[in-house]
Amino acid sequence: MTSGGSGHPRVLRTHDELASLREGLAGTVAVVMTMGALHAGHLSLVRAAAAHADSVIVTIFVNPLQFGEGEDYDLYPRTLDADVAALAGLGVAGVFAPSAREMYPSGVPEVSVRAGRLGSVLEGEMRPGHFDGMLTVVLKLLNLTRPDVAVFGRKDAQQLALIRAMIRDLNLPVAVVGAPIVREADGLALSSRNRYLSGVERAAGLGLSRALRAAAEAAAAGRPASDVIAAARDVLEGGPVAPNVTDVNYVEGVEPETMEGVDDDYEGPLLVLIAARVGQTRLLDNAEVLIRQTRSERP
Repeated sequence: MTSGGSGHPRVLRTHDELASLREGLAGTVAVVMTMGALHAGHLSLVRAAAAHADSVIVTIFVNPLQFGEGEDYDLYPRTLDADVAALAGLGVAGVFAPSAREMYPSGVPEVSVRAGRLGSVLEGEMRPGHFDGMLTVVLKLLNLTRPDVAVFGRKDAQQLALIRAMIRDLNLPVAVVGAPIVREADGLALSSRNRYLSGVERAAGLGLSRALRAAAEAAAAGRPASDVIAAARDVLEGGPVAPNVTDVNYVEGVEPETMEGVDDDYEGPLLVLIAARVGQTRLLDNAEVLIRQTRSERP
C-alpha cells in the first residue's frame, strides 16, 4: 500500500492490498467505481457515498472488456496522480487502481456476465459486448470490495439499470444508489470525454441538454410520449449546430425501471435518452420527465 501526503487516500494496486484495507474498515462501506480522469461529477458520487456509509473505497480501472474495436481504450485518459489528489480531503479510505493483469490474470476471462436483452438495445446495439464487459468488471469489483452500498451516476442510465438488474437477479447483498447528473453552468453533462471536444464541438454538444429541455417543456404541456421525443429530436436534427459535427445515434423515451419503450397511452415518468457523436466523441445524456396528458390530448 502507498499513501500520499496532504490527506491523500492510500493507493492499492493488488487484491491482497485491497483485502488488507477492507478487513480493517469498521461499520458500513460504500464503493464508487470509476475509470479515472475524475471530474466534479465523480467527486459528487464520492460525497454521496460518504453520506451513505462509514467508509468509502474508490476504484479506478480502465476496463478493456467494455471497449470495442476502434474505440478509445488506448487513448482513454489515465491521470492517477491527479485523481488521487482530487480525492484528498473527501474521506476516501483507499483507491483501488489495479492493472489489467491484476484484474484479468489470464487475459479475457473464461467466465463472464451476459447483459441479456437490456444489454442489446440502445447503447448495447451501438456498442456490442460493452455491457457484458461492464457487468463483468462491476461484479468482480463488488466481490473484491464487499460494499454495503454502491453509488453510480444516473448519466449512464442504461448502465445503472443493468447493474440494478444484475444485483437483483444474482441476489447480491449490496444496495445501489443512483446519484444525480452533474452539469456545467451551461448545461453540458460532465464527462471524462468532454476534454476531447474542441470549442466548436463543445457548442454542438450543448444540443443534447437543449433537446432534453425541449422534451421537458413538451411533457409539462401535457403532450404524449411520442411528441415529447419528437420535440427533443427536432432540436438535435434541426437545431443550430455546426454542420457535420453532431451525428445523432438515438433519441428514445423509455419507462425508467424496465427501460422498455412506451406508447401514447402512457402516463408516468419517462426517461429520455440521447446519444450523439460530436466530432470523434460520443456524448450521452438523459433526463426524466413526467407524462401527464391533458384529457383533450389523449388519443
